[in-house]
Parts: sequence; C-alpha cells; structure tokens
Amino acid sequence: MRAVAALVAGRDREDVAAVFGVSLKAVDNWWAKWQAGGREALAMRPRGKPVGVHQVLGEAEQAAVRQAALDHRPCDVGLSGQLWTRRLIGDLIAKLYRVQLTEPGVGKYLRRWGLSFQRPDKRAVEQHPEAVRRWHEETWPTIRAKAKRDGGEILFADQVGIRSDQVTGCTWGEKGRTPVVRRSGNRFSVNAMSAISTKGRMHFMVFTESFTAEVMCRFLDRLAGHFDHKVHLVVDGHSAHRSKKVRDWLAAHPDDVELHFLPPYAPELNPDELVNADLKHSLPKQHRARDQAELAAETRRFFHRRQRQPHIVRGYFGGPHVRYVLDENPISF
Repeated sequence: MRAVAALVAGRDREDVAAVFGVSLKAVDNWWAKWQAGGREALAMRPRGKPVGVHQVLGEAEQAAVRQAALDHRPCDVGLSGQLWTRRLIGDLIAKLYRVQLTEPGVGKYLRRWGLSFQRPDKRAVEQHPEAVRRWHEETWPTIRAKAKRDGGEILFADQVGIRSDQVTGCTWGEKGRTPVVRRSGNRFSVNAMSAISTKGRMHFMVFTESFTAEVMCRFLDRLAGHFDHKVHLVVDGHSAHRSKKVRDWLAAHPDDVELHFLPPYAPELNPDELVNADLKHSLPKQHRARDQAELAAETRRFFHRRQRQPHIVRGYFGGPHVRYVLDENPISF
C-alpha cells in the first residue's frame, strides 16, 4: 500500500522498487492489483487451506469422538487402560470409522477440539454420586441461606499431618543419575488444623499430638473466640468430628459454631484440601527442619503467610476441584 501510494504521488517505478527493496515485477503486480480492485485488492489474506478443508473426519464424527473421550474411559469402550492417550484416541477412531491416523495427526485434532493433556483428579469408588449431587443442589445452598439469615460466616476445615521425611516436587540433575536429597534419619511430624472462609480468612492450629476429639474441641474454642457472629463449619466425617465430646461442645455453644458434614469419600468438595496440598508443596522449598519444633515453626510461618494473602485463600474456592459461590465474587460450580 505504501509503494502504491508512492506511485500515485508520481514516483518512478524504479525508485519505488529501490526504496522498498523489491523487484520491478513486484511493483508492477501491486500497481496492477490497485488499478483492478483498489485498496481491497492489496489487503493481505491468509495463506494455505482453510481450517477444516480436506480433514479425514467430518464435523459430526469429530464431535462424537471428542464426546466419547470426555464421557468415558478407554476401558469403557472396549480399549485397554484408564487414561486417554493420542494412541488410544487413534485406536478409538480406527474402531469407529476405520480410519488410521498418526499420533501427531490425532494431536492436531485434540488441540482443535480444545483438549489438553492433563493429570486427572482421583475419585474414590466408594463415593456416592447421588450424595454429591444432593450436596451441590440442596445442602450447600441451604448452608449458604442459613448463614446469610443469621449473619454467620461459612468456613471449610480439615486436618493435615506433615512429616520430616516428606519430599515433594522436582529438581534438576544429570541425565541417568537420580539426584539425592539428604534428610535426617530422625523422623518426626507435626499436625495442623486449618479453616478457610469464603471471605478469604484463614484460621489454624498446629499441634504435635494425634488428632482427637479433645484437639477438635480446642480448635473450636479458638475458632469461636475469633468471631463475634456464628460460624458454620464444614468438615468431613472424621470420627473426632462426630464424637460425643464435640457434640457436647456444640450443644453448649449453639450460637457460636454449627457443624455441617460433607458427603463420604468426597475430599474434592473441601477447598481446605487445597490448603493441605499447598502446605506440603511449599514446606520442602524452604530449609529442611532438623527437629519437631523447627518443623512446627515452618508450618506456622506458612499459615501466617497465607493469612496475609486473602486473594490466595479465596482462590482455593475456585478450583481445580470444585467451585463454590463466594460471598463477594460469585463463581458458579
């Protein structure tokens, strides 16, 4: 367009070719296009074949394969394995439509369908889908309505154990030689109980004894002391949560805390599980604890750091497991 503008202004074609570093033939072609179709004729157009042209699988066939991969495991459709790979997707296509595709060819289809290679979440076979459905559609909306009605606040809680010999994550090393991480042969551990609020608050307690009903009551005491309104605490079905001592504590503090239980075998419904994963992933990146007191101090530092980062705490409610409707920024699950 700039070359044609120079020609229109009266410059010689030889000068234009020299200024723009192109051949006389290119200048003549541009001028001919300009005379025939004006500015539209000079506009750049995508090269190559349009997307979808000459594809082996039609749109309906592609949609069927994509949905089959999303809704079923390979073993559900007569193939081997639990997880989809490019090879198994190719086998499925061959089985359904008698078309043989290379793995790179299958990969192109997968990217075009908006799919990516991911590590799947795990679900217990004992989990009851109907109980999970009721939680989403009935129990959780009821808890939210109750908390709103009595001016309360919803928190999700869980307990976690941290061991001194735990190693998570990856490190760089020489090919063929596995890197060695040195650690103390003296094994020790600490436990923690944490609770996160849909408003981005975090409360925690670090302890060295086993998690029991007494520890749970102590945590409830500390939790109630932080609020001047009622707390609706969502927990799993741990025996300590359902113990007589905890029930007696709740009966004596009806205006402080009300307990709500998640469906059995459904840890993915508890956003506080992501706090546990974050803790276990973060601690080994810091210096290695040499004794139980140091490990407890590192654990407290992690929780104190997260308490100053409410945006991260709120992020636990947004995935990757389950998305809850937050108090201030609605996110649907």
